[in-house]
Amino acid sequence: MRFWRWVADHWVLVVGLLVLAYLFLPIVVVFLLSVNRPTNRLSYDLSPHWTIDYWLHPFGAAGIGDALRVSVGIALVATLVATVLGTLMAFALARHRFRGRGVTNVLIFLPMATPEVVMGSSLLALFVTIRVPLGFWTVVVAHILFCLSFVVVTVKARLATLDPSLQEAAMDLYATEWQTFRKVTLPLVLPGIAAAALLSLSLSFDDFIITNFNSGTTVTFPMYVWGAAQRGIPRQVNVIGTAVFLLAFVLVVIVQLRGRRKARFV
Repeated sequence: MRFWRWVADHWVLVVGLLVLAYLFLPIVVVFLLSVNRPTNRLSYDLSPHWTIDYWLHPFGAAGIGDALRVSVGIALVATLVATVLGTLMAFALARHRFRGRGVTNVLIFLPMATPEVVMGSSLLALFVTIRVPLGFWTVVVAHILFCLSFVVVTVKARLATLDPSLQEAAMDLYATEWQTFRKVTLPLVLPGIAAAALLSLSLSFDDFIITNFNSGTTVTFPMYVWGAAQRGIPRQVNVIGTAVFLLAFVLVVIVQLRGRRKARFV
């Protein structure tokens, strides 16, 4: 009775923990597979044999290192370009009034609402029509296109929460427009820009459908996993997946700790 009374008093916490357990269960399975030796090449079940050899040799499977390097390269270039262009577009849409602003806002949402199959096939038709050879750079252009919308929406939401009086106060204290932007506006918007960049990085690294249409002979990490699934996914894929998750988790923890430390001193 005491246990059920505690559950009744903390049902929101219990539901939250159950949802988190549901979300993290696949990640736990991936980690277990990364330290488990399969009984055969096509086996995806957990065997009684455990090992850390796959963590010691994460690029032991043929082609996995090249595929990962290509995915990281595409994600970094697409994220950099999309973040810069998207931030500029967000400032223009949030701070300025111009003809066609409403239409532009609608068009920004189209890549987010369009199915990836439609976008991938449309880009393929475009590249074939203008006779651009498919490969690394066509994938980069495609990723910039759909990452751009997420950057604009994220940064624009951050700009909408800023208090204009802070910038007005800086200019009242004889700060120039550039000094106001560099010392007041940019630090306040920077968390939104960082969030948009991380979102673009994850979307680009994870994309398969649009990449599959426009990659040509270029093989990214998701495409490598898809191809390997037909003949048995190597355990190194689970190692890399777990490592990427741990890296993202550490970054989130660091950001949260820094935010709490700053809030404590304010």
